[in-house]
Amino acid sequence: MNRFLILLSLISLLLAIFNNVSMTNVGSRNLSVLNKGEGQVELNGITHWYKIAGVEHSKAPIVVIHGGPGGNIYNFERTIGPKLEAFAKVIYYEQRGSGRSASPEDSNAYSIPILVSDLEILRQRLGLEKIIPLGFSFGGELALEYALAYPNHVEKLIVQAPSLGRGKDIGSFFNERMACVQLYGFLRVAKGDMSLKIRKIINEKTLSEKRLEKVWEMVDTETVDCFLFHNDKVAKMNRKLWRESGLVNTGEMFKAIAKQPRGVPLLNRVHLIRVPTLVIVGLYDRNVGIESCRDVATLIPRARLIVFEHSAHFPDMEETEKYAQTVYSFLQE
Repeated sequence: MNRFLILLSLISLLLAIFNNVSMTNVGSRNLSVLNKGEGQVELNGITHWYKIAGVEHSKAPIVVIHGGPGGNIYNFERTIGPKLEAFAKVIYYEQRGSGRSASPEDSNAYSIPILVSDLEILRQRLGLEKIIPLGFSFGGELALEYALAYPNHVEKLIVQAPSLGRGKDIGSFFNERMACVQLYGFLRVAKGDMSLKIRKIINEKTLSEKRLEKVWEMVDTETVDCFLFHNDKVAKMNRKLWRESGLVNTGEMFKAIAKQPRGVPLLNRVHLIRVPTLVIVGLYDRNVGIESCRDVATLIPRARLIVFEHSAHFPDMEETEKYAQTVYSFLQE
């Protein structure tokens, strides 16, 4: 009887070892044979669109996180995307209610925690041990939040002109700061009557956020393009790609997130991020501003700030060659 129990124990031990080895092999296999092309995956009950490229590269993949809130990945995928795919595995995906992904039935089913959770489940479903989040604008904010929530699954971090949060409880300083950057950014690029109208709104005795809302509702296409881009030709290309995509930002995510409590401001937490971090910003960025990006890079212990001297909010489109080389060098370190 004792011999039988000993034998049974040995068999159980061998089975446990075999199962562990098998699971390890499966995890490695998932990472190395990700299928190239587009797909759909359900994340927290919502069907998300994704695309995988550069599958021949073996290192941790870049996961591109788009801005908005409620934007899409279409333009990034067709401009800087192919240059990144030349040296890295790249995973594109569009957030819930954005681009080619499905929208939740409840228009309030958007929050920073659930968007971060969506990304984490995507990582799990694709069998990835670690990723390199690359977020631009609002996507940069999500990338920072993901690195704080799941530090063990982040190899490196890239954020391009990250926003630093919005919400009713985030604190007036952070909301006012971003609003002031944008208000005076619009004033700097506006011409003629539009400049006079913006100046009139700026002089009103209300919160900067309220004045900014009025400016955004009033400004024309030319002013917005000058606000977001330094190069007029690139601004026109951006508009062309928007039309070509047929994708529309409904504004639902923005409205939902703007009215939610946010707790401790992101800028007060980024010092906890320990992975190597690349912070990118255009010299003429009027949407977020150099100072905010400088603060992020200063507070993250292993961060570096790179300023693109011929770009505004989208150096990925305005200086694609330098952008690709900068990311390549960062990944090789």
